[in-house]
Amino acid sequence: SIFIPFDLLLSGAVCVLNVAVSVNNDHNSKNRETADVVSGNGSKPFPWDKMRLPKHVIPVHYDLLLHPNLTTLTFTGFARIEITVNQQTSSVILHSKHLQITRATIQRRMGNSHTEKEVMVLEYPPFEQIALLAAFPLHVGQNYTVSIEYSANLSESFHGFYKSTYRTQEGEVRVLASTQFEPTAARMAFPCFDEPSFKARFSIKIRREPKHLALSNMPIVKFVNVADWLVEDHFDVSVKMSTYLVAFIVSDFKSVSKMTTSGIKISVYTVPDKINQADYALDAAVKLLDFYENYFSIPYPLPKQDLAAIPDFQSGAMENWGLTTYRESALLYDPEKSSASNKLWITMIIAHELAHQWFGNLVTMEWWNDLWLNEGFAKFMEYVSVSITHPDLKVEDYFLGKCFDAMEVDALNSSHPVSTPVEDPAQIQEMFDDVSYEKGACILNMLRDYLNADVFKAGLVQYLRKYSYQNTKNEDLWNSLAHASISWGGGDGFCTRNQQTSSSAHWTRREILDVTTMMNTWTLQKGFPLVTVTVKGKNVHLQQEHYMKGSDSSPSTGYLWHVPLTYITSKSDTVQRFLLTTKTDVLILPEEVEWIKFNVGMNGYYIVHYENDGWDALISLLKENHTAISSNDRASLINNVFQLVSIGKLSVSKALDLSLYLKHESQIMPVFQGMNELIPMYKLMEKRDMDDVENQLKVRQKSKCSGPPSDHR
Repeated sequence: SIFIPFDLLLSGAVCVLNVAVSVNNDHNSKNRETADVVSGNGSKPFPWDKMRLPKHVIPVHYDLLLHPNLTTLTFTGFARIEITVNQQTSSVILHSKHLQITRATIQRRMGNSHTEKEVMVLEYPPFEQIALLAAFPLHVGQNYTVSIEYSANLSESFHGFYKSTYRTQEGEVRVLASTQFEPTAARMAFPCFDEPSFKARFSIKIRREPKHLALSNMPIVKFVNVADWLVEDHFDVSVKMSTYLVAFIVSDFKSVSKMTTSGIKISVYTVPDKINQADYALDAAVKLLDFYENYFSIPYPLPKQDLAAIPDFQSGAMENWGLTTYRESALLYDPEKSSASNKLWITMIIAHELAHQWFGNLVTMEWWNDLWLNEGFAKFMEYVSVSITHPDLKVEDYFLGKCFDAMEVDALNSSHPVSTPVEDPAQIQEMFDDVSYEKGACILNMLRDYLNADVFKAGLVQYLRKYSYQNTKNEDLWNSLAHASISWGGGDGFCTRNQQTSSSAHWTRREILDVTTMMNTWTLQKGFPLVTVTVKGKNVHLQQEHYMKGSDSSPSTGYLWHVPLTYITSKSDTVQRFLLTTKTDVLILPEEVEWIKFNVGMNGYYIVHYENDGWDALISLLKENHTAISSNDRASLINNVFQLVSIGKLSVSKALDLSLYLKHESQIMPVFQGMNELIPMYKLMEKRDMDDVENQLKVRQKSKCSGPPSDHR
């Protein structure tokens, strides 16, 4: 998903909002107290000075009533929040942005009686926070209820509670209201504790015109006719979740529905004119949800899953629990007009958002610095799930290309670690990039290859079960995976040691268990390693360094990764393993070899340089028998050799020599990778009117292409 940049933080002084006196009609209330109306600016200092909310007060349950007016493009709201107090305080700090608050009270229960007091509301726009100042202390262990009445305009951007429009086939413009709260826009729809770790349950009510329908995370349990022209829908109480996963839509959408094997109702909603394009997404969602329930061994916890195609939607899609939202092009498929690539895209996006229902929604990162735990995993699960549920789409090839794309970005000095400290909304928004998504997926794939698929899956299941409805950090996942490796017998249980190799050539039990140390090297520092290989007889000398490119790059010091190297040789196609944890090391082969190929299948997130005659040996192999190594290995060689040219480690003639074998290539990824490298070279020569050089290059390539024509040409 691609998310819009947030507005710069608002600036301004502390201001005090006018607070009206609340009237509580509860006949059980006793000792009702009201505060004087307070107005003016700067009459009291804001009681909190940090971007992150204090932990003094924790939300337990939200009762929300929202009434959007699709004619005036405004909405009114009423939020009743049950809170519990962890540390005595006289203020409640929460988030609010662009909301006009007209009434606020705090109620405390004492036996069967209620005491409700009007509170002063202070606003601090730079932090998008408000403070409710109670006239009495809030005591530890006691529950209170905060009530806030407010109004606002429907957002004109694509985040918060926003206006969307579409045009019917007859040319009529129709308006709907939808939400996009991730990462920090729930506060634009209702006052809330808008951080991932403040999980709570939600009871949502939506008022609408009879001609519209309302959707939210949970199914409707009843509706009330407030007036002839107004209906109030009551949605079931949600599971415990973060505010950014709350969603609601008011529209005239139509839907199609099916049931999964376990009885979950799946529905696809779209504008009426496009409902005939919803069938493919519906079938794909049913199949994928069934897959995830089986893979995670945890039932989907909600009774329904809606997928809604929103006409105006800037993100690719959003994983709101029970109500995933999509750009129309990411959900709707027309069998007569859509392409095969459209089908692949739609399937992968649905797979991504449904994976989030477990990894992200059920278990959520504690803070946005670990966004990659949500997004990298969902991106990775796209490929795992689609490769099994839709094998005809050949999603494995697409994954390899995404890893190459991630490395292009990650090789720049402007890159950042997968896990990066962030504080304000602008910094948080910047985390939604290729590093969090694609690199996150690629290092998870490397970890699965390191542990093996069964151990990796068992560790994920342990992680999801242990931390259901909670928040986690990186190390919680690593600890679950390490624990799973113990249950499965540790490293020696699935990585058989070759007695002829050096003692450090394969994972030891200690190395397998120390997943945290290994993965910290991949998540807490930016970039990735270039591993240089020098073969001298049976000895293979290894050296790692930070791979960087660009005019602002300079040799990096202090970067060190735990690199799970894999390799095959001319003597054995059995994958061998070597954990490189130091700057340099040596592995010993059982016998001398003609060639050695590292990073088998391109499962590792690193590139390799073969010194001395290492590249020449691989070039000869490709020329004589390119199918001796896999298509992914061939694609990775093409990628690596041109990457090394770009930083001056190899001459362009060496890369061109390697690419000559492509006339015999029949697999998609090596051909695509070759085109990705060669076409820009030709375009550059055309742009610079270098016709002579272009012709010489063509003649060179043609003259060096020898051997019989390929049968697969």
